[in-house]
Amino acid sequence: MKQTKLEWDDELLSKYNISGPRYTSYPTALEFTEDYQSTDYLSCLSQLSDDKSLSLYIHIPYCQNICYYCACNKIITKDKSKAEKYIGYLIKEIELVAKNVGDNKLRQIHWGGGTPTYLSVSQITSIMNSIRHCFKVPNDESIEISIEIDPRAIAIEDIQPLAELGFNRMSMGVQDFNPVVQKAVNRIQSFELTNNMIIEARKHGFKSINLDLIYGLPFQNKETFEQTLQQVIEISPDRISVFNYAHLPHRFKPQRRINGDNLPSAAEKLSIFQYIIDTLQDSGYLYIGMDHFAKPDDELALAQQAGCLHRNFQGYTTHQEYELIGVGVSSIGSINGQYHQNVRDVDSYYELLDQSKLPSWRGAKVNRDDLLRKAVIFELICHFELDLTQMEAIYNISFKAYFENELEMLKPYEKDGLVCISPTVIRVTNRGRLLIRNICMVFDAYMNELHQLNSFSKVI
Repeated sequence: MKQTKLEWDDELLSKYNISGPRYTSYPTALEFTEDYQSTDYLSCLSQLSDDKSLSLYIHIPYCQNICYYCACNKIITKDKSKAEKYIGYLIKEIELVAKNVGDNKLRQIHWGGGTPTYLSVSQITSIMNSIRHCFKVPNDESIEISIEIDPRAIAIEDIQPLAELGFNRMSMGVQDFNPVVQKAVNRIQSFELTNNMIIEARKHGFKSINLDLIYGLPFQNKETFEQTLQQVIEISPDRISVFNYAHLPHRFKPQRRINGDNLPSAAEKLSIFQYIIDTLQDSGYLYIGMDHFAKPDDELALAQQAGCLHRNFQGYTTHQEYELIGVGVSSIGSINGQYHQNVRDVDSYYELLDQSKLPSWRGAKVNRDDLLRKAVIFELICHFELDLTQMEAIYNISFKAYFENELEMLKPYEKDGLVCISPTVIRVTNRGRLLIRNICMVFDAYMNELHQLNSFSKVI
């Protein structure tokens, strides 16, 4: 597969390094409202067409230790009995949701958190048995079952029984192998522990393994990160995600334990990110988009080449056609183009399920304009190219007339060499790919200065 070399321009990256959405949905979660009720969600579930396959997201909120950088919805506790109670209610929600779903096949399952491996293998088995009992789950290699692993919270001997349960994909947080950085963010995790866990996963047939890194953490610089990245390349995961640390202590309480004076400067962060991009591309990884890299034979890379890459709340995905159901506290799903989110705290979650009600909190109904803009944004963020003729045919519009203001707003981007615009195509250049979030924001009808300043991370 042909490698697309990104063009790095310090001046332009600094110019456009504002805050903005990651576009795992459109509209983004900021637009979700409590006007969207559980009855709306039930209506979406009951109206699923029989030919639609399902994807299920399971949120396990528990962690044994706190990572100071974390912005996830989590519960820090060493009392494992709390998880046992949660499992009972989670299974009850799975049963309630399944009653409202027809004969649709469940082809994708993703466990996230928190730390899914906070649970024991027997507890994970109970939930998986419930899922297989409640949904039609094909017993073949086509189904994807992925789990986020914390190697500090699982025994290496547990990898085999997870594989026997059907798990075949794994994501693991690393962040940084440097001991000084690890201590500063309260996540001590050795290279040996991580590597051994991945060797065991491959031994038992895990098909795709992803490692998460973060740049912008305290005490990081280009020199310290070089060793981490070389160790990651030695592990040779199929995918690598490299996230920009967003220091938002006013929103995320654990981040208040990070001393802002120890964070790398904006210039140093750019230097680290440039090193990551150059090194991973030189090592054979393809730049998928934003902060994701994959080997050329990985399904993400193949899907992008085939023009069928998509995004959802788990990031880039190969299955645009799947309807996403979320279960567990704070989980988000997308059914028939509409979005639904569960309540964020376990007490409310338990109270609603005790009443045999789905634990709904909020969501978003989408209109035709939302669907059109979502299609535009997702095409750009996944494939860096937008076929205007195709959009006109699907949505029965004149693209030039409908997006007259947006095309005018794109002119500075075109002048800076970030996009090429013709009567039939908008193409993001190799220079513009790193700023794809900025380009997508042009088509976001909900974007305003308040959102940019207060609610999102920096794009670089």
